[in-house]
Formats: sequence, C-alpha cells, structure tokens
Amino acid sequence: MSLWEKAAAELLDIIEWTDDSSDTLVWRFPRFDNEIKYGAQLIVRQSQAAVFVDRGKIADVFPPGQHSLTTKNLPILTTLLGWKYGFHSPFKAEIYFVSTRNFTNLKWGTKNPVMLRDQEFGPVRLRSFGTYVVRVDEPATFIEEIVGTGGHFTLDDISEQLRNLIVSRFADMIGESGIPLLDLAANYTELSMWLTKKIAPEFLEYGIEITKLLIENISLPLEVEAALDKKSSMGIIGNLDNFTKFQAAQAMEAAAKNPGGEASTGVGMGIGFAMANQLGKVVATSSEATPRIPPPLPGEVYFVGSNGTKTGPFDLQTIISSISTGTVTTGTLLWKTGMTGWEKAETFTELKSAFEATPPPLPA
Repeated sequence: MSLWEKAAAELLDIIEWTDDSSDTLVWRFPRFDNEIKYGAQLIVRQSQAAVFVDRGKIADVFPPGQHSLTTKNLPILTTLLGWKYGFHSPFKAEIYFVSTRNFTNLKWGTKNPVMLRDQEFGPVRLRSFGTYVVRVDEPATFIEEIVGTGGHFTLDDISEQLRNLIVSRFADMIGESGIPLLDLAANYTELSMWLTKKIAPEFLEYGIEITKLLIENISLPLEVEAALDKKSSMGIIGNLDNFTKFQAAQAMEAAAKNPGGEASTGVGMGIGFAMANQLGKVVATSSEATPRIPPPLPGEVYFVGSNGTKTGPFDLQTIISSISTGTVTTGTLLWKTGMTGWEKAETFTELKSAFEATPPPLPA
C-alpha cells in the first residue's frame, strides 16, 4: 500500500459496501491496520448486516441504516481508553458486511442413484434434482461457524456442503415415505415441504435459512423407463390377439397391392404367406377360450415359387386365403409332395373353386 493510500485510508470515515457481485455472502471492509476512528459513519444497506469484531470476538451486529460508531450506540467502546481523533488511534477492529438477501435458483441433485424398494416394481434406483433458495439469517453465527477470518466468502464456498445435506436427507425421506413409484409425481409439493422442514434446523446451525426447496423431477434409469413405456403401450393396445389380427390383415393387404417389380412382388408374397400363417396361429390361440375340438387331419403342403424364390410350406387353407387376397394368381407356380415339377396354380383341381369365387384383377 502506497503512502497516499495509507493516508486516504486514515482519513476515511465512511464505512459501507456496495455489492456488485451476485454470489458474495461476506465481505470484510478494508482498513489500514484495522484502525477505525471515533465517530466513523457506518452505512448498512437493505439486505445487508454489518458484524463488528473487536480483538477477534463479535461485539455487535448492525441492521440496515446509518450508524455512528460512538460509545452511545456501541457500548463496548466505553471500555477502551485512549480513543481519539487523528491518524494513530489505538482502537483496532474489523467490520464484516454480510449479504442477507435471498440467493435463488441454486441447484441440487443426486450424483448416484438412490436405492429403495417399491411395492409394485421391487428394488429400483431413483435419481432426483431440483432447486433451492437460501439466505443468511444469523450473520454472527454464520461468521463464527462458516466464514472464520476470511475477507471474501462466496456462495461457491458452501454450496457443495448444502447440496450434500439436501441429497442425504432426500434419500432418507424417499425411503421412509412409502409412496408408490407411480404416485411420486403427484406428491412433489408435499415431498418438497417435508424435505424443507427436515433440513431447516441443520441449515440454521450454520446461521442459514432455507426459504424454498423444490423437487423438480424424480426419474428411473433409462432402461427401466423403456420397459415401463412398453408396459404402458400394451395397456393402451388392450386385446393383443385382436391387435395382432389387425396388423396381419393390414400387412397382407399391403403386400397384395404392392406395385413394385418382380423382386418386390416376391418379397410381398413371402410376407403375405407368413402373415397368413401367423394369422392362423393367432386365431388358433384366441380360440383356446372356446370349447376345444379336434384339429383337422393333416393334409398336403404346398410351396410357392416366384422369381427363383421358394416360400413355404403352406397348407391348403393358407393357399386359398392367399388366392382371395390376390397374392396367389392362376399363373403362380406351385409344387406339392408327389409332383415331378412346378405347375401353375390354375392346374390344381382343389384350387379351381377358389379361383372361380375370386374376381379377376381390374384392368390397368
């Protein structure tokens, strides 16, 4: 410090703090050799408090307003001898300004999942995050317990400890609540109030008041959420047999109307036959609730050929169903056990009635 700065500090009799930061909690007023003159004017602004420290001990806390540092409003000065005007006052003290405003939008969240047992899903892992708001409620306690002799104390110096307290108490609370997993979202407000009430006394031990705490989200691991989405989709679909029949019918209709080339026709035909076969299985499964009847005697099996691609085997009923949808036409090549070669479908006598009941394709 230069000689001029030293002299200016001695002449200064206005003690104040204009905070231009957004995260400063405590700021110590700089004074050369910690000397304060008798009658100095202490200006404490709104959302501030000034803590007067004499010989390492807190002597008084000044609220917002303008205060003259005299024996009238600071009784501790009456015990000090030799207080006088000038550059060599023997009185030495420190003044700490404490911001008492609300610090908002502070984040908290679980670094690791919280394990708990749910009534419906069993053991699950949960993550959660939210925001909270704090303010210094007891400046003297805050300086004694947290700040110490530091000249500049910011929110980052304590935010980690506050977050750890919140997460630890959240884990206890969510495990003791017994709320089913699917009902947690409906209880965010109640859980937030419960958690605030639980940790408020611990914050006050540091001279800090927690004025608001919000739980914004409680989530499951991604793979569990995906499984839950599938379960929800099944619930929306309803009767799975009916849905499978509907999907199979749509696929067969799309394959029959496929206007692509020969390769596309073959693929569509294969899909059509597979869907027809699957549809038969679904119908058989859905009929289990009805009185059971003996299955039909085994018959001949057929193979379908198109563009060098063979599909099958299919039973006679599947072939007839494919004729009705237009997937098998009179020119489609078929083969069954006992034949020496492939023949057109129109040559099979057992399919004659099916072709006669099916209208010919519309002209192009």
